[in-house]
Amino acid sequence: MSAFATLASVYNTPVAMHGELEITDSNTTTDSRALNQFLASVELKAFKIAQSALRHESDALDAVQDAMLQLTRAYAKRPAEEWRPLFYRILENRIRDMQRRRTVRARIMAWLPGHRDDEDDESSDPIAQAASDEVSPARRLELDEAMTALEAALHDLPNRQRQAFLLRNLEGMDVAQVARTMGCSEGSVKTHHFRALKALRARLGEFST
Repeated sequence: MSAFATLASVYNTPVAMHGELEITDSNTTTDSRALNQFLASVELKAFKIAQSALRHESDALDAVQDAMLQLTRAYAKRPAEEWRPLFYRILENRIRDMQRRRTVRARIMAWLPGHRDDEDDESSDPIAQAASDEVSPARRLELDEAMTALEAALHDLPNRQRQAFLLRNLEGMDVAQVARTMGCSEGSVKTHHFRALKALRARLGEFST
C-alpha cells in the first residue's frame, strides 16, 4: 500500500533519539538496523489493526506512525524481544486515545450552531458521522477548525460556566448530577450552562451552516 511509503521515514529514525539530541555509540548502527527491520515486519499488521478500529486510512496511518515514533524514542534500547509487546501496547493506547477524542469531539460538536435537532434522523448522529470514513476532507477541515475555535472559546469562559458546560455536554450528566458535582443548586447549574451556551454560540456563530 502506498501509505507505507510514509512509514519508511519513521523506522529510519535514529534509535538513540532523546528529544532533539542524538546520542551515538558503537552499537547505534546495529540497533538501528534491528529496529528498522522489526518495524518493517509489523507495519502491515499494525496498519490493518488500526484501520479496522478507526475505519479511516489517514487516522490509521497516524496511529501507526505515532506508535513507531514512541517505540523508537522511548524503547529502542530495550532488548529486541520486548519490542513487539511494547509496540502493540503503544498502538492500542494510541487507537484508544484517538477513539476517545473522536467521541468527545462528536459530543461537543453536536450542539454547535447549524447542528440539526432532529434526533430521529440517523444522519444527524454526530458519533456516527465522526466515525465514518466517508467524511470529506473539506468537512474534516471544517470540524478541525471548529474544534480549535471551540477550545479557545472554552478557555475564555468563567470557570463555573466552563465546568457546567463540560459536565453537561461532554460528560453527559443531567442537571442534578452536575449540581452535586459542582456543589451548587440546580438553578445555578442551569444559569451557568445557559450563559456558557449563549457566549459560545455568539462567538462560534461563524461555523453555523
